[in-house]
Amino acid sequence: MVSASDRVTDPAENPEKTDEKTDEKTSEKTAEKNPARTSVWLDGQTPSRGRRTESPAGLDRNRITEASVRLLDAEGLAKFSMRRLAAELDVTAMSLYWYVDTKDDLLELALDSVYAEIAPPREDADWRDRLRELARSYRELLVRHIWISPLAGTFLNIGPNSVLFSSAVMDVIRATGLPLERQTGALAAVFQFVYGFGTVEGHFKARCDATGLTQDAYHRHAMGTIRAQPHLRAIVESSDDLMAARGGDTVEEMRERDFVFALDLLIAGIEAKCDRTGSATTAAHRGQQPQPPQ
Repeated sequence: MVSASDRVTDPAENPEKTDEKTDEKTSEKTAEKNPARTSVWLDGQTPSRGRRTESPAGLDRNRITEASVRLLDAEGLAKFSMRRLAAELDVTAMSLYWYVDTKDDLLELALDSVYAEIAPPREDADWRDRLRELARSYRELLVRHIWISPLAGTFLNIGPNSVLFSSAVMDVIRATGLPLERQTGALAAVFQFVYGFGTVEGHFKARCDATGLTQDAYHRHAMGTIRAQPHLRAIVESSDDLMAARGGDTVEEMRERDFVFALDLLIAGIEAKCDRTGSATTAAHRGQQPQPPQ
């Protein structure tokens, strides 16, 4: 949370003039003063209580966080505000400042809370299966909550649920047998792929929902529109055989086939690197030249 010394405007001084614009301006000025913003999980301070309001009965951080997630799912990141959240909870906007200092605090809390939806992989499973489970769960999370992806890199992401997910990922990467200096690269290859795949999938689904069309109907409409343009038709027609070979009768089936195969390629790459590293290490110990992979 932002400490009192970082605040440009204290809502306690003029609570009747506090609105969303004031909060946004305060956040922007605070970011300018402290670009490496501290995390809500690291700041042990509690929000300032010297405000002309009383904590409403039944309101707590968990309830506020749950309401934040509901609003973000329903209306998106751009429309999310302290005032809109207060209306959802039927409290005053100033009441929220008993529990958080800024809108960023709420976003950080909401972000961590949804990571609880990722179930830990089976401990007795092979690393390949555990990696597939985590990758699929992360993809599904990105599709369910499309507001997650724009927040990547915005926060330290060190809340309890995020840390559990990170620990599970690191356990799987260690189990691959890759050398230490290669493990973060493997992690990036898999989970940045999943991040990109899930982000595009989530936004496509949201776009279809907004138009009232199914994903298949929207895809047919989009492709028909493209084919109607002479300068684009040739490009589409040249890939017709590729799309036909892709397989699947629906957009979701085609996308699922792509995801599974792409993830299999990445896992095969990790296996190949492990085999090559193992051969090179053994040969080095024997004073021999490593054999190239067959």
